Amino acid sequence: MSEKHILVVDDEEEIRDLIEYNLLKEGYLITVASNGEEAMEMLNKHKIDLVLLDVMMPGMDGIEVCSLIRKNNDFNNVIICFLTARNEDYSQIAGFDAGADDYIAKPVKPRILKSRIQALLRRVETPSKNESDSLNELVIDRDKYKVTLEGEDVHLPRKEFELLALLASRPGSVFERDYILEQVWGTEIVVGDRTIDVHVRKLREKIGSDYIKTVKGVGYKFITEKDSY
Repeated sequence: MSEKHILVVDDEEEIRDLIEYNLLKEGYLITVASNGEEAMEMLNKHKIDLVLLDVMMPGMDGIEVCSLIRKNNDFNNVIICFLTARNEDYSQIAGFDAGADDYIAKPVKPRILKSRIQALLRRVETPSKNESDSLNELVIDRDKYKVTLEGEDVHLPRKEFELLALLASRPGSVFERDYILEQVWGTEIVVGDRTIDVHVRKLREKIGSDYIKTVKGVGYKFITEKDSY
């Protein structure tokens, strides 16, 4: 963990200083930015592993920054965690919709912040199976975190990829919502009830609606053309 580089983006200097102080004590390399434009400059200048990103900032807000990061293939492995006082449900949905990995509401105790960051970084460092699934025209390469559909690359943020890979690991099987949350987001990360729904909707927008089916009141399942509904 000590070599991980974290970018802290917040327009309030007091909050930046507090976060930087506590994370430096944990051995992380810290870079700070006071706005969205500065954050993008730092991302292009440094190899960033995780971004702590405030939502409400003057100029380019956190949602815009998150969307820009997710559109850039150079930042595919960057973890994004929103840190904001806006803990309303719609704000969380907007954050996950933009491609965030986690969402922490301010004020947050330093030990909680450190625990959540450690949990996010641990999940990224967990080795994946070196394999790929070819399901009709959809190919999922777990080793390279790459998805192609009919030969064309499909850009997926990390959590969308992990969700798709999980569902596709057992085509036709129903995955309960609690199990999906545990496997993709982990037990140490608290996310909103609609987190899975948001990610499924984004996946359907990118790969089509035929692959992932909703099992009402239970969860989701992945199907191929040979599978029945």
